[in-house]
Amino acid sequence: MLDVQDITMRFGGLVAVSGASLSVPKGAIVGLIGPNGAGKTTLFTIIAGFQAPSAGRVAFGGQDITGKPAHIRARLGIARTFQIVQPFAGLNVRENIAVGAYLRHARRADAHARAEEVARRVGLGVDLDKPAASLTVAGRKRLELARALATEPLLLLLDEVLAGLNPSEIRDIIPVIQAIRDDGVTILMIEHVMQAVMNLCSHVHVLARGRMIAQGAPRDVCADPAVIEAYLGKGAAGRIEAGEASDA
Repeated sequence: MLDVQDITMRFGGLVAVSGASLSVPKGAIVGLIGPNGAGKTTLFTIIAGFQAPSAGRVAFGGQDITGKPAHIRARLGIARTFQIVQPFAGLNVRENIAVGAYLRHARRADAHARAEEVARRVGLGVDLDKPAASLTVAGRKRLELARALATEPLLLLLDEVLAGLNPSEIRDIIPVIQAIRDDGVTILMIEHVMQAVMNLCSHVHVLARGRMIAQGAPRDVCADPAVIEAYLGKGAAGRIEAGEASDA
């Protein structure tokens, strides 16, 4: 469904992403992981069309969309959430979700009906008339997910949708994400919560310092020495291996 080839993004003399490639098959949940500052959100921004890459190509459903702006990509079926959640504070939950629904439903009644359906899917059905500003962090995360889902995407880009949640809240939202995939939405997710990555993702790509350094099944990737060192520092893999050997 998504094919990202050799993406490079320069900001003046800074290279935020360098020759990064990844693919997402239809019907999968694929993870994009890496340490802070690795370039993950920059890559998401390019995939969603908010920025044009300095070099490289993005294809969606076999169509080259590299030069297409975000609103055209949304119409084609790409939606994203944002790491920093910013609901429309003056609107209630239903109205916030309807903002996304208006992409495909011009009539207010239809957009609101779609918003109510999506709210129930993400666990906000009882909160439809609440001001968005009154929601907890977990509620706002669900609202961010709902607004993107209301656009009826084929591909959903989730940018740390679990960040800031406690273990119980994470446990509750994992089945929601699985159900979205089961309903036919393909998912690419940036995530630091490895419990969720292990439970949700069939395949993981690892970005570090703007470059893809590993890919594969989550458990294999997490055991990769290059990945361990990207997260924990130079020599970490050797120290861990030595510690395990001494314990044995």
